[in-house]
Amino acid sequence: MEAVAKLRNYPTSPRKMRLLADLIRGQKVDLVLAELEHNPKHPAVPLRKLVLSAIVNWKQANEGVDESGLVVKTIYVDGGRTLKRMRPAPQGRGYRVRKRSNHVTLVVDVAGEDKKAAKKAKAAVKAAPAEEVKEVSAKAPAKKKAAAKKSTKESKKA
Repeated sequence: MEAVAKLRNYPTSPRKMRLLADLIRGQKVDLVLAELEHNPKHPAVPLRKLVLSAIVNWKQANEGVDESGLVVKTIYVDGGRTLKRMRPAPQGRGYRVRKRSNHVTLVVDVAGEDKKAAKKAKAAVKAAPAEEVKEVSAKAPAKKKAAAKKSTKESKKA
């Protein structure tokens, strides 16, 4: 099961953020974290935090499953709000400065072959507590049914 993390209104242009997004798209999460840690571009820091957040979101949704096969499945950068400012220009004019921001959406998921193994592991984790509950609930009603059968037989005899 995939997990999503979003970064909203980060104050850098979408074009600069897309350079990093294209760099990490489709790669394994551990390689992405190492690459972003050593990347000199300034959007690398919040993007690394976003990847870590997506990993934590995935762990919460998939308890008991190994996250070693996680891959950046989807990442896209959209334009956010634009702050419009004025800059002094020659001869009393003003130039407009657009301070752009962006929204980043990141989706992580297990790779193709690992996906089947992850589903089996998750099913096993879910099934173990459910079997215990079924065993306990199966024993209790069985006694009641047996008692009910005895009482109906006794009422028929009388």
